[in-house]
Amino acid sequence: MPDRRKVAILLFDGVQIIDYTGPYEVLGQAGMEVFTVAVEPEMITTAMGMRVMPHYAMDNAPAADVLLIPGGEVGPTQENPSVIRWIQKRSERAEYVMSVCNGAYILAKTGLLDGLTATTFYDLQDGLSAIAPTVTVVRDQRYADNGKFITTAGISSGIDGSLHLVSKLFGRGRAQMVALNMEYDWQPDSTYARANLADRHIRTVFRRNLLLDTPPGVSATVLSTEGSAREWEVRWEVRGASSAVELVRLVGAQLGAGEWVARNSTDTGGWEFTDDEGIKWHGAVDVRSIRDEVFTIGLTVEHTGARERHR
Repeated sequence: MPDRRKVAILLFDGVQIIDYTGPYEVLGQAGMEVFTVAVEPEMITTAMGMRVMPHYAMDNAPAADVLLIPGGEVGPTQENPSVIRWIQKRSERAEYVMSVCNGAYILAKTGLLDGLTATTFYDLQDGLSAIAPTVTVVRDQRYADNGKFITTAGISSGIDGSLHLVSKLFGRGRAQMVALNMEYDWQPDSTYARANLADRHIRTVFRRNLLLDTPPGVSATVLSTEGSAREWEVRWEVRGASSAVELVRLVGAQLGAGEWVARNSTDTGGWEFTDDEGIKWHGAVDVRSIRDEVFTIGLTVEHTGARERHR
């Protein structure tokens, strides 16, 4: 019976739990021998406080066919020369190297992604371009496969990337059986990518938690946030405001700070924006009174399909 393929997963303080445990489960269920490696053979404290003892230190870890680099609090690790050298050396013998989430930052520091395509956590894609300017960062893919080097988007995307890797190693049938056994609805041809959803043009204004900059005495709670790659709607409940016009102006002030342009008066709630690909977007603000000093605000943005002409 041939030896099982081996998978080495890098661990470090602050590692994101699902970034390494998701792939660990997938690759282990596929019949691979999975082990964890850290700089030293000492307890690791993950993001959210889970404590894990790695199987090996870097200087005594066995060779592996697959090297996996998860994300999390990657700053100290990506700046650690010994880690970078270890990844470079181990990648020479590995059949595949895969990063999950912002583990792409660590992998990019090795230079092994230079000239390739890559993806990472949706809110950190601009940062990856900054530290690795020759890497083509894509936002419309759940994982980017360059052959030997695979990068996945954030968090649960590592499961999809790992199933894709299983299909490369053992065939689509094996990957499908692993997904079924995990009760995971694997859609290998899915075009879902968090970074590509239309709310990216809202998050740049209202930040990840969709915060309205309300005046003292006024509070806002997100009621819903949903949509697709071409349109998005956020609804807030606001308490303590005096009028609908006041709230339209409040939302308009934030949109204007984010490079949206009012189509007419800022009191009408109509806005326009042209993204970095030259695509035009329309935005509309709808405010409704529920009762005294309680309102709902709806902000809708929509891809118009029109492309701005550049002279």
